[in-house]
Amino acid sequence: MALRFLMDGSEGAGVTLLLAHGAGAPMDSGAMSASTEALAAAGLRVARFEFDYMAARRQSGARKPPPRAETLEGEYRAAIQALGVAGPLIIGGKSMGGRVASMIADDLHAEGRIAGLLCLGYPFHPIGKSEQLRTAHLAGMRTPALIAQGTRDLFGTRDEVATYALSPRIEILWLEDGDHDLKPRKAVSGFSAADHLRTMAARVSAWAARITKS
Repeated sequence: MALRFLMDGSEGAGVTLLLAHGAGAPMDSGAMSASTEALAAAGLRVARFEFDYMAARRQSGARKPPPRAETLEGEYRAAIQALGVAGPLIIGGKSMGGRVASMIADDLHAEGRIAGLLCLGYPFHPIGKSEQLRTAHLAGMRTPALIAQGTRDLFGTRDEVATYALSPRIEILWLEDGDHDLKPRKAVSGFSAADHLRTMAARVSAWAARITKS
């Protein structure tokens, strides 16, 4: 299936982000679009793409379960190749998209093809199955990485993640009372979704500038 990108942000931006979607929602979902808008407003160039199974849903309308994350590594590599960014590139995505990117990040970073990894709501474990961790490869990660995570994310809360063995190369931005889409309950936290997205984008922009500084 032909690969299609959604591009946002200035073509003259110093850093490009390549983001993949989560398991159940497409690249133009409300959550991804809101995050992309905030990142572009912070001065980053953002490219979004879909894995074949999600692109096929647009044509058939059938909601088949997503494939195992491990089987999508080749598609992510193909997207990097097709995008053909000349300058600094950071890969990542929302939930499963970020997880797939994390699986190939170290090889690509060692080859000098990417500068870092960005995960928007990492799925540390399936909901309700906290014993089924998806963190083994994160313990020894060598790629500079930033994870933006809500403190009440059902795929990994702040208290849970504090017990995990994660590489010192991984930075985590905790967003108070945020869910898996980084959205807080304003009455509880005092923050709005827009507040958290601005905070996330500002942190990503500063982090990206730091890891790509020559």
